[in-house]
Amino acid sequence: MSSGTTDAPTVYLETFGCQMNELDSELVRGHLRSLGYRFVDDFTTADVVLYNTCSVREQAENKAYTRLGLVGLRKKAGQEVILGVLGCMAERDGADMLKRFPQVDLLCGPGELDRLPALIDNARRTGGAQRAERLALAGDKSRRSSTLAAAADNLELLDLSRAFDPTGPDAHRKSAYVRITRGCNKFCTYCVVPNTRGAEVHRPPGSIVDECRRLVDAGVVEITLLGQTVNHYRYTHGLAVDDAGREQPQVGPGLAGFRAAPAEGVNVTSFARLLERIHEEVPSLQRLRFVTSYPRDFGDDILEVMAACPRICRYIHAPAQSGSNRILKAMNRGYTREEYLAFVDRVFKKLPDCTIAGDIIVGFPTETDAEFEETVSLLRAVPFKNNYIFKYSPRPGTVAIDRFKDDVPNEVKKLRNNLLLNVQSEVSRAAHEQWVGKRVSVLVEELRDHGAREERAAEATERSLENARAKNSAILTHPESKKIQLLWDRRQGSPRTGVQAVGRTAGDLVTAINLTAEQAKLDLQGLIGTVVEVEITNCSPMLLQAQLK
Repeated sequence: MSSGTTDAPTVYLETFGCQMNELDSELVRGHLRSLGYRFVDDFTTADVVLYNTCSVREQAENKAYTRLGLVGLRKKAGQEVILGVLGCMAERDGADMLKRFPQVDLLCGPGELDRLPALIDNARRTGGAQRAERLALAGDKSRRSSTLAAAADNLELLDLSRAFDPTGPDAHRKSAYVRITRGCNKFCTYCVVPNTRGAEVHRPPGSIVDECRRLVDAGVVEITLLGQTVNHYRYTHGLAVDDAGREQPQVGPGLAGFRAAPAEGVNVTSFARLLERIHEEVPSLQRLRFVTSYPRDFGDDILEVMAACPRICRYIHAPAQSGSNRILKAMNRGYTREEYLAFVDRVFKKLPDCTIAGDIIVGFPTETDAEFEETVSLLRAVPFKNNYIFKYSPRPGTVAIDRFKDDVPNEVKKLRNNLLLNVQSEVSRAAHEQWVGKRVSVLVEELRDHGAREERAAEATERSLENARAKNSAILTHPESKKIQLLWDRRQGSPRTGVQAVGRTAGDLVTAINLTAEQAKLDLQGLIGTVVEVEITNCSPMLLQAQLK
């Protein structure tokens, strides 16, 4: 059967991991829809089940393995279903995954997603019997060695053919991702991405601008540019063109080449210039943001463009990963604690209203208590709005798993993780407090009935209290039980209701807009996907409270 015929199967697609994976899934969804596939929300009813996986974090990987087991149960029950694994786990494990999980019918790496329809079609026709036709993995090609090899990459066609999906999961928010680079050239010792996604490949700036324009014409309000290291974007014009003279993707120059000045007469589009082009050539785009940035090579030219272009969001996600120079060196991060702090200083000198976020790994091999305290002090020295804090876990395919013994006990990792979360909560609150009393714009993403949520919580706690009363439990003497009882009494007397519009500021601060009773009576669905002006009235470590102006 051809995958484009009317009897194309139903598909369930679940995504694990980062924003890059979310974009990959969006592109896959659009490609398959164009061939007649229908998507469903329940994996138990789908003819084809696809899991787009991530290898960066152990938790995401474990979730994916659990899902594979559940689909395996469907197959054991005699149901006909095709199971496919996409993304970094497929690329890293390769054919070994088929041995460990015989229920898997196909594997497709992140650099081969354009081949997915053919893999599905083959699995349907052959029952997955021909292993060679079940795999689409980059393998040795993942570290491309020439610009022409990147130009021959058909994955670019997915980006070029992509259209805004009005039925997609984030369509109501009117936000979209646009990929500007793929892969990574930095080889941090804890990270598998350079091997699973390959070398940096940079898309032609004209293609990026055109994609942004098409998305905005389709109703998109906010675009986020994606790359493992977006500020390493650098496109040298004239190096990669097809027979018709059209520019094609090209391999990045590597760190040494990136940091060298372009030769005289060579036309290069830097990341700063790309931001400026999108801002000026797509004037209807209300918000432009980007992730993720590498702190060492974040030039002043980028900050100057951000300062000069009001629709570029004042938000930078730049992972520090550690506050210890020795650990940073072991991670092969390429900068010191002092260089990171100098980067932060430059950001706030150029952009005083900027917000900054990052990632931190605790319990990296050989990390001492003193080195952990250096990370604590780094968090206190930078006004991070938030940090994604993770316990180190050895990842197959990384340098660290072979080079270092995982010698920090898990109990110590948990303790450090929790301590750092507490410190970050204090830092986040201070960062949020700076916005109280100010007027800001918020892109509304959803409506939330916080009264209903509180009532559900009260009902659950009341059930716990009733069970405790029946058992004469000691919980009744706990100080928290009085608070629970008061909440229940208030709910019984006059249930609290209320509607909030929830969204994000240009600085990526989550904001809950408390609506009055009169506002709550209006048809508020029209607020979603619009930018509104609000005044910040209060805050918590993770949330701003606001009212409409």
